[in-house]
Amino acid sequence: MTAVLAGCGVGGGSGDVTLTLVAADYGDSAANSSEKYWARLVDAYEKDHPGVTVEVTVRSWSDVDRDVKTMVDAGEAPDMAQIGAYADYADADLLYKAGDVLSIPAQADFVPQLADAGEVRGVQYGMPFASSTRLLFYNKTLFADAGIDAPRTWDELAEAAAALKAKGVKYPYALPLGPEEAQAETFQWLLSGGGGYTETATSYSLDSTENVHTFTWLKNELVGKDLTGPVEPGGLNRAAAFAAFADGQVGMLNGHPSLMKAAAKKGVKFGMVPMPGVDGPAKVTMGVADWMTAFRKNGHADQIKDFLSYVYSEKNVVAFSREYDLLPVTNSASLTMTAAPEDADLKPFLDQLPLSELYPVGRTSWAAVSADVKKRIGQAVRPGGSPAGVLEQLQTTATTAESAAG
Repeated sequence: MTAVLAGCGVGGGSGDVTLTLVAADYGDSAANSSEKYWARLVDAYEKDHPGVTVEVTVRSWSDVDRDVKTMVDAGEAPDMAQIGAYADYADADLLYKAGDVLSIPAQADFVPQLADAGEVRGVQYGMPFASSTRLLFYNKTLFADAGIDAPRTWDELAEAAAALKAKGVKYPYALPLGPEEAQAETFQWLLSGGGGYTETATSYSLDSTENVHTFTWLKNELVGKDLTGPVEPGGLNRAAAFAAFADGQVGMLNGHPSLMKAAAKKGVKFGMVPMPGVDGPAKVTMGVADWMTAFRKNGHADQIKDFLSYVYSEKNVVAFSREYDLLPVTNSASLTMTAAPEDADLKPFLDQLPLSELYPVGRTSWAAVSADVKKRIGQAVRPGGSPAGVLEQLQTTATTAESAAG
């Protein structure tokens, strides 16, 4: 879907400015398309800012990053782009620093973990726009039928999965390591095992002892015991796993806030708990953020700064987060939503945000590493597969990509 929302500000004067923004669509239907969110926001902004027109182009998530790259490569960069990655543009010196296009109070209001993840070599270029964390969702009806409680450790998770399998549950634990979003499920498990993707600010640690132990456990204790369902993990995508949970076919899986609405809509009674770890709930969880960027090409720093101050006002961050069941990226909006009864269902995810670790998106090497994880990681848990071998291959890719990035 592509839509251009042209603002209706006063035009024609020599001081008039048109700002262009390419934004991703977070809606799942025409009724809640991001077109409507931006149309309302821009209309309200322009009423108080005569002489400024804001043109927003809304693209689907499957197209937006590629389309922005095409525009940039053609020398037609928008003033702003709300996309999934920023490091390559920052590395090429195409972006304003966040401090150039945000007021000091606005920049200081970002949730610290998210602001830090927006940095390249210690300077913030990526401005977090939306965020989420993960929790373990479980089907309360299936759990009650199997006589089990929500797990707190890996061993309890495996025992629960075995009990669910004995009751004929199709996917006792859904493990989506398919190419759609394998890097997310992988990261969640690595963190729960005390590992992760990186070791220091300049090195990856994909083949660490902790990571090898995590995937060896997954291969032997879940996949090898047929506790992950009829589709091999490398062929199961996140969207399909979510759909199966909403259809009542999944006992447990890692999910983000949007799964609540999908499951409730189909009458699934579910609970949510922190991701189990080796000896108890995981101490670190996965966080995800999408990014606002501001390109230098058109030289509209002052106008961008004024517009983004409005975009990141508390009321607008809260409105966006509520509309799309996402977590707010600012401290002020987080405090508001934590205290609001209407946002009670998001509170478990909000509580996880301070404990979260994000992908190393500030590294230009991350795109290559993420792509290789999506391609290979499912092989680590196949019969006859070698977790250590696959993780060593991924580490080689990461080391090569990091070296190429300088």
